[in-house]
Amino acid sequence: MTSLQNPAGAEPGVTNPPVRRFKDPAVQPVAATLGELRERIDTLDAQIVQLLAQRALCVRDATRFKRDAFQVRAPERQAEVFRRVRQLAEQHADAFPGLPDIVEASYRTLVAGFVAAEGQLFEQTESIET
Repeated sequence: MTSLQNPAGAEPGVTNPPVRRFKDPAVQPVAATLGELRERIDTLDAQIVQLLAQRALCVRDATRFKRDAFQVRAPERQAEVFRRVRQLAEQHADAFPGLPDIVEASYRTLVAGFVAAEGQLFEQTESIET
């Protein structure tokens, strides 16, 4: 009766039992229901957003050390960040197909947003006379 409770083309029920299993026995479930998984994902999302807010504060403060727009963009630093996060993701590549690509693409988007915001913040600073 699961197919009647959760027909194809409809959103899956959050309390229904699984309707599929992985062929590889090494892939073990991390929750009993979709609802439990979504709660875990929501918790992780909250943690990720909190970490991004902390990163944003660091980016804002980094503005004080930049002399011009080129230094705000910091292309060498960007390339270093992309390499580093990709290497970190490669350590977990077995967990999910394409994870390094997903992480790198996410960071490219994040960094572009942070650089744009930092450019606006840069305009709100002034040189310190030395």
